[in-house]
Amino acid sequence: MDTVQKLFRFLDESPTCYHAAANAKAALTAAEAVELRESEQWKLEKGTLYVVERGDSALVAFRVPEGPFHGFLMAAAHSDSPTFKVRETAEAASAGNTLRLSVEPYGGGVWRGWLDRPLSVAGRVVIRQGDRLVSRLVNIDRDLLVIPGVAIHMDRSVNKGAELNPAVDLLPLLGCGKEPGAFRKLIAEAAGVREEHLLSTELFLYPRTKAVQTGLNGEFIVSPRLDDLQCVFGCLEGFLAAKPGGSLPVLAVFNNEEVGSNTRQGADSTFLTDVLERIAHGCGLDSEAWKAAAANSFMVSADNAHAIHPAHPEYADKGEFPVLGGGIVIKYNANQRYTTDTVSAAVFQSICRRADVPVQRYSNRADLPGGSTLGNISTAHFSVPTVDIGLPQLVIPKGPSGRQAYDANWFRIGKKIRPIRNHRDTFTIKVPPRSIMTVTEAFCCKEVEDEAAVQAKIFFVV
Repeated sequence: MDTVQKLFRFLDESPTCYHAAANAKAALTAAEAVELRESEQWKLEKGTLYVVERGDSALVAFRVPEGPFHGFLMAAAHSDSPTFKVRETAEAASAGNTLRLSVEPYGGGVWRGWLDRPLSVAGRVVIRQGDRLVSRLVNIDRDLLVIPGVAIHMDRSVNKGAELNPAVDLLPLLGCGKEPGAFRKLIAEAAGVREEHLLSTELFLYPRTKAVQTGLNGEFIVSPRLDDLQCVFGCLEGFLAAKPGGSLPVLAVFNNEEVGSNTRQGADSTFLTDVLERIAHGCGLDSEAWKAAAANSFMVSADNAHAIHPAHPEYADKGEFPVLGGGIVIKYNANQRYTTDTVSAAVFQSICRRADVPVQRYSNRADLPGGSTLGNISTAHFSVPTVDIGLPQLVIPKGPSGRQAYDANWFRIGKKIRPIRNHRDTFTIKVPPRSIMTVTEAFCCKEVEDEAAVQAKIFFVV
């Protein structure tokens, strides 16, 4: 399976943050990762890959080097995307003998894009299994719901950006009739338990749209949840491909970035610091050695960036705007919404230069406040040089700090390059890992000439 199709599979099979974390964990387990539990004592062995999960939606993976290490090299991304959370009391009888679900927005998004399209429900539930409480993932894998819009004959302002009331306009239609308990029964069946054993639920809506390539040469990717599952996937692939070096590699996937990260599994928690401290203890580092290792560490915070919009270039800064297909984006902000500084930017640029990967820069327009991401939040707990990066993307979720919009997320992949390997119309370049940093580019096109415009998906991984 080529890299793009592998990405598509990850996107399609990760309808919620819980499924994204589970799929990442499955990939790590397939690579022989040993699972650790926070509630148990750890005994770490050299050369072994480990993974620890929190809240079923966040994880930290690391590999203990065979010899001494001088610091931690980390990559962070987040598993959640803007959506709608289903309330515990889910069913809402509505006019016309219909049944809707009671939901509330999670994060910020362009909610009008959710109207009149097939949706479904996925997430996790807690069930009673004997005398134990067990968390289980569920996914109603069929077209189940729709949020109906209003006909233009009844609302002439529908194309004028009329505001949608979340409590009125954004409740998904489940069915006709008012049979009480139908939805809960459906979820219990999906979980494989009797209804009385279903104790609680944490469910979200998701669009049924699959990830696809569009454009004349397949140069665009259109998919829900690209922000930030593309970064989760890229960081995961790079972490697994990384060769041993003088540092200890760490992959961190947080949850709840879209609502501020201030949860026990978010970047504004002690999750990462807790794990790193236990690693230091398990590797025999005393307090002084632990502080030295922390001071000699580096983090890449991976969350996609705004590309200049073809219809609205005025939203971009005139001096620092990424273009589609122009390469990895380093993100800057004077108020430290992005934590990139001159040192971290120089380090990252030098690595990309050695790997022959183009780099772009992004700054918000001075009069348009942008959003923050994982880097500045996480480093408040573990203070290390950090660079905020991403790939240029046209539609990005709007988070609590003001980022722009979500429906399907679009970004262009690619640059002109001479392909070096041909396999069924797919061209791939793999840059050998340098310490923990790996950059992989997968090129796809059907007609290749001497200097073909081959469209590339760039993975940045640490």
